[in-house]
Amino acid sequence: MANKAEAYLPLKPQWFHILLSLAAEEQHGYGIMQDVLERTTGKVRLWPATLYGSIKRLIEAELIQESPRRPAPELDDARRRYYRLTPLGRRVLDAECARLQELVDAIHTKRQMATE
Repeated sequence: MANKAEAYLPLKPQWFHILLSLAAEEQHGYGIMQDVLERTTGKVRLWPATLYGSIKRLIEAELIQESPRRPAPELDDARRRYYRLTPLGRRVLDAECARLQELVDAIHTKRQMATE
């Protein structure tokens, strides 16, 4: 199972941000765009063409899926599509986070060695 997840690494940055946005809850496309913008304090902006092209490819890769659940009609727009992580998508996100943590650890080690 881990091998299949690791086959996707390193993740494209936009894929990483989309998966991370879906880690805690299901979201629609605009919600993903806003989450990424807020989380990165405006440094990363997923434009609609990039976002929806990536969503299409993430669905094809079986990392996310469209959710059948919807908010109450008075809180929703019928045109919205909600997305959620698949079990494989969660494993891929976890593997990418571990890979990035290893890089951060390596940076800290190098810095410590440089100051000794």
